[in-house]
Amino acid sequence: MSTRKRRPVRSLVTLIVAMLAAVAALVIGNTTKGTPLVPSLALDLQGGTQLILRPTSTQADERAITEEDLNQAISIIRNRIDASGVSESEITSMGSENIVVSIPGTPSQETLDLIRSSSQMNFRPVLQMGVAQTSAAALKQAEANASGNGAQPEAQSGDEASQSDPSAQDSAQSAQSGQSADSAQSDEMISTALDEASAMTLADRNQDGVLSDTPESEPENASSLAWVTEQALFDFFTLDCTAQASNQEGPADKPFAACDENASIKYILGPVTVAGANLDTASAGQITNSTGQTTGQWGVDLQFDSEGTQAFAESSKILYSFHDQDPQGKSLMNTPDRNHFAVVLDGTVITAPSMNAIISDGRAQISGSFTAKSASALANQLSFGSLPLNFEVQSEQRISATLGSDHLEKGLLAGLIGLLLVIVYLIWQYRGLAIISGGSLVVAAVATYLVITLLSGGIGYRLSLAGVAGLIMAVGVTADSFIVYFERVRDEVRDGRPLQAAVDEGWDRAKRTIVVSDMVNIVAAVVLYLLAVGGVQGFAFTLGVTTVIDLFVIFMFTHPMMELLIATRFFGEGHPLSGLDPEHLGAKSGLVYAGRGRVVSRGSLDSSDSSSASSKGSEAGTSIAARRRQERLARQEALKAKGGVSTTDTQGDKR
Repeated sequence: MSTRKRRPVRSLVTLIVAMLAAVAALVIGNTTKGTPLVPSLALDLQGGTQLILRPTSTQADERAITEEDLNQAISIIRNRIDASGVSESEITSMGSENIVVSIPGTPSQETLDLIRSSSQMNFRPVLQMGVAQTSAAALKQAEANASGNGAQPEAQSGDEASQSDPSAQDSAQSAQSGQSADSAQSDEMISTALDEASAMTLADRNQDGVLSDTPESEPENASSLAWVTEQALFDFFTLDCTAQASNQEGPADKPFAACDENASIKYILGPVTVAGANLDTASAGQITNSTGQTTGQWGVDLQFDSEGTQAFAESSKILYSFHDQDPQGKSLMNTPDRNHFAVVLDGTVITAPSMNAIISDGRAQISGSFTAKSASALANQLSFGSLPLNFEVQSEQRISATLGSDHLEKGLLAGLIGLLLVIVYLIWQYRGLAIISGGSLVVAAVATYLVITLLSGGIGYRLSLAGVAGLIMAVGVTADSFIVYFERVRDEVRDGRPLQAAVDEGWDRAKRTIVVSDMVNIVAAVVLYLLAVGGVQGFAFTLGVTTVIDLFVIFMFTHPMMELLIATRFFGEGHPLSGLDPEHLGAKSGLVYAGRGRVVSRGSLDSSDSSSASSKGSEAGTSIAARRRQERLARQEALKAKGGVSTTDTQGDKR
């Protein structure tokens, strides 16, 4: 008998706790975030949205779009969609001119905007900031103050209004952070854009009636205020960030006015200092201090290539010179305007951080009031924001499911029928052991449902018909595991071991086989997932997930249940209907293996008195070596009777 410690109850309790935790996670996610309690379906089963994009070159020469350009665009669009949490999408080229993007379900507006974006990203220095929106009360107060000073209120820009009235500046800062003061929450926010006449009055410095787009003096660098031309000022004053019209980025060697994503701040930006193509990577993570410990704050890490490193180092040196003060410039935020650099994506400023140090190694970090979600969103914009193409949306339409719900129902019905047939076979083949096998299948099915649903809500996984095929295959994988286990145990019973010893020895043999078999499936699933795309990936994903679940179930449910049931009278005494009856299994003799090279009669183990069993075993049983010697002597006597001669007795005695 084995002396190993058995803790089947502990394993079962761990399994129950894990499944209850998964159920609690689903309920909490559904209550707080609206996460569905069923897995999301893929494009082939649910339908979705289809976009047809026509790429156009962003270069001045309007060169022809090459196949390499299309492949690069498809790759980056796929990365964008994957990073947004949408899976099972299809991105293909249509001929040599169009890209077809099919997204399952109803994608968010952010996802659609990310796909449609023309992907021109550049780094520009900030020359001037202004308030894009302010409250009506703050604007009236600024106008009153300006009137008291004898100024023309209609000739004030949003920036100037904020400078002349502290309340307007506070409102601007609240709009920038997205947190308005309680007194202004109910007040209407209006644009600070001026009419053309007022803007003309402010922008036309020499009052010649003509707006010049040429610097009055030669700019020393990209941050020079000489870039603030009359035309740039006019565009800045008239810029209405609340308008829905898209803003196109100006030429790389010219200044231009732009708004931020929240339509709260507007900018005059200098020429491009670093192209978006020179940004290698952008990743979100928690900020660490000088000792390497995390601070709990989120940030975005940037890494430039060699050309971008040199250009960003020169730009950061200039920007940092305005860190403390800028006698010639203005300061809307806590630092001078010219201390900031703007990341411009398709004419919109997605972020404009200040420069706190000279960065010469090409490794920059953007910090601020980030959350994990906002930091990841900005990192995705930066990582997949630079393409040599613009996209014109040719069409956007809803598409129906290519297969439909009836295929899903038929697939699930096929899986259910297969499950029932497996259970029927197990009842016929293993009788009482079907309780364990059927329970294992049910536990595996529930665990698979919980895991797939959690992954659907957590990482955006969608179940396709190929994934359903992987789930159906999982029934066979799970059944194969406990069939191997049962057969190993029954083999030990056939060899004459007591039932408890047969379970222990059979499990030692079976678990190695099960682990090796499942690891082969997991490796195959991982390789297939990495190399394949589309539906094949869905099949590989579900195959890998269900194989891991099979290992969990066999160790945490199947074997512990076998240990508990073998302790009962029905299974422990080998009832004919238990599936472990030695006579039914064809045990070799009435003797059973008792350990340490000894066999005893089966009846001796059925006695409740252990001492009596020991004495009966010593009377009825013999050692294996003695029994083999008796068999050799019997054969020798038989040969002598026939006149033969044998030499095996001597050799056997020597052994």
